Amino acid sequence: MSRSRRLDGGDPGAEAAASPAPERSGAPKEWRGRFYEDFAVGDVFKSRLGRTVTEVDNIWFTCLTLNTNQVHFNTPYAERTQFGKPLVNSAFTLALVTGMTVPDTSENAAANLQWTDIKLPKPVFAGDTLWAESEILDLRESKSNQSVGIVTMRCRGINQRREVVIEFKRTFMVYKRDAPEAAPAFPGTDTDWSVE
Repeated sequence: MSRSRRLDGGDPGAEAAASPAPERSGAPKEWRGRFYEDFAVGDVFKSRLGRTVTEVDNIWFTCLTLNTNQVHFNTPYAERTQFGKPLVNSAFTLALVTGMTVPDTSENAAANLQWTDIKLPKPVFAGDTLWAESEILDLRESKSNQSVGIVTMRCRGINQRREVVIEFKRTFMVYKRDAPEAAPAFPGTDTDWSVE
C-alpha cells in the first residue's frame, strides 16, 4: 500500500504495521566502553556515581606517596592553618576525578599523554562527595599508530555544595574499535550451565 493511499483514508493499522519496531533505549547488553570512533567534539559526560572522600583515603594516599606535608595527616597542625582542619591531598583529588571519568571516556585508552592546566579553586576535606564532568575538546588521528586516536578533554570535580574543586585538561590515546589490542578478552567456555 502506498503512503499516499494510507494518508487518503487507507487502513490506519496498516501504516503502523509497516513501520519498523522502535529501537530499544535501555542499557546495552554488552558494554565495552567507548572507542575513538565513539567521540565527538562537544560531547559532555557526567559521572554516574559520586564518591565520598574519607579521612583514611587522605592519610593512606599521602603516606603511600611519601608526602610529608603535615596538613594532610596532623590534625593539631592543620587546625593552625587557614583551613582549620586536615586538607585532602590535591594529588588524590586529581587521581580520583581522573578515575571517575574513565568509565565514560578512557576504559579503552592505550596511554595517558598529558595532564595540563590543573587548577584547584576550592579545597577538599574528608566527608566531601565528588562527581566528575568531562567535555571532549579535540580529536585527531595518531600519526604513528593506526590502532589509536588521540582525545583531549577538559574535566572538573564538583562537590556536594556545587563547588568546582578541580579543573584540568587530559590527553590520552584511545584504541579504535577494530584495534587488535582492544579485542574482547572474555575467554568463554564449552561447559554447559549446571543451574537451571
